[in-house]
Amino acid sequence: MANQTIFKRYEYKYLLTADQKKDLLAYMEPYMKSDKFGRNTICNLYFDTPDDLLIRRSIEGKVYKEKIRLRTYGRAKDDSEAFIELKKKYKKVVYKRRVRTEYADAVKYLCQGEDTIEHSQIRRELDYAMQLYQGIRPAVYLSYEREAFYGRDDHELRITFDQNILWRTTQLDLSAPVYGRPLLEKDQALMEIKVGHGMPLWLVHYLTEHKIYRTSYSKYGNAYRTIVTEKNESKGELEHVS
Repeated sequence: MANQTIFKRYEYKYLLTADQKKDLLAYMEPYMKSDKFGRNTICNLYFDTPDDLLIRRSIEGKVYKEKIRLRTYGRAKDDSEAFIELKKKYKKVVYKRRVRTEYADAVKYLCQGEDTIEHSQIRRELDYAMQLYQGIRPAVYLSYEREAFYGRDDHELRITFDQNILWRTTQLDLSAPVYGRPLLEKDQALMEIKVGHGMPLWLVHYLTEHKIYRTSYSKYGNAYRTIVTEKNESKGELEHVS
């Protein structure tokens, strides 16, 4: 598949058990093909303002949502391929812009404001976002093991399975070891179905027959909820002691 830099699609999420995932993988084999990354470890840094404006807007269910993240496939080195992504969601449609560059250059651009990535329309959009969200900085590290597939007859159809989703708020560096706190149970997988238009009938029928229902799930959002809950609990404990 070509290395896309612009995406417009609908995304649907489902939490599966290990058995559900195994059955679905077998069923979809005639329709889907493993993509060029296949099975891989995806590492992300999510960027946010000091008051966590981006993720708060997202989990509050605003009509317009926006996220900025840096992604690598596997633990990064300075010259590793990296993607700076600007992800927007408006009225349930996901728009994603991304710039491909080397990891060290991405960090210099995002964290030091240096002119290290190519100039383009997407770069201008990123520049605007970086200026709009004053004080933006790395907020959460998220990694997961992903298996990715695309449709044999429809390359806009993508299905991904994410497991071992880990997060942390320390050592916010994609060149650091992969570790963190888990978001899912050991036998769970987060499936995402991504389509440019309608979902194929074979997939609709399978999900309906097996009573697999859509869920609302944000990796960064769930990590943030945990952070807020623990801060509130800690604050409560201190107030109780005082």
